[in-house]
Amino acid sequence: MKKIAVFCGASTGFKKLYSEQAIALGAYFTQHSIALVFGGGKIGMMGAIADEMLQNKGEVIGVIPHLLRHEEVEHQGVTQMIISNSMSERKVIISKMVDAYIALPGGFGTLDEIFEALTLGQLGIETKPVGILNTNGFFNPMLRQLDLMVQEGFLRPENRAMVLVHESIPDLIKAMGNYRAPKVTKVVNTVGS
Repeated sequence: MKKIAVFCGASTGFKKLYSEQAIALGAYFTQHSIALVFGGGKIGMMGAIADEMLQNKGEVIGVIPHLLRHEEVEHQGVTQMIISNSMSERKVIISKMVDAYIALPGGFGTLDEIFEALTLGQLGIETKPVGILNTNGFFNPMLRQLDLMVQEGFLRPENRAMVLVHESIPDLIKAMGNYRAPKVTKVVNTVGS
């Protein structure tokens, strides 16, 4: 994997360990010559991972929508900044650039981006691994919801298995490197049939 998109918060949350894990991921990327593709912000978790990589001469590519492009948000020091016309276009640009996706703690935007990547995989549009770095069990409630979706017949077990979850950065990257996308036989089908 040469380029990985990281979806994460424009906030650092209330616990320092979240930004510390973003910094650790940035250090791992730099040490292993993995380029970061991210939302282009200088604040929150986005800023933490980007700053760590830039301080160590890592490659950092921001993709920011025009509407968010102002001095308080846009990271000025990145290797490359791509300006999109909309939030939707940003996701398309990112998906064309990267080999994989990782989610760190964040809010609505993080969940939107990670679920879009999973949906593309479920439909067979992409075959890229989707990883969740589950710092402090942050994503546990969401993972329980996914399990309930399987239990209630709304999500296939093979699609639930697409969500690669680890608390360790090396373990997550290893799982993503070993990932094989499920075969898609039909786009529309009921889970129980």
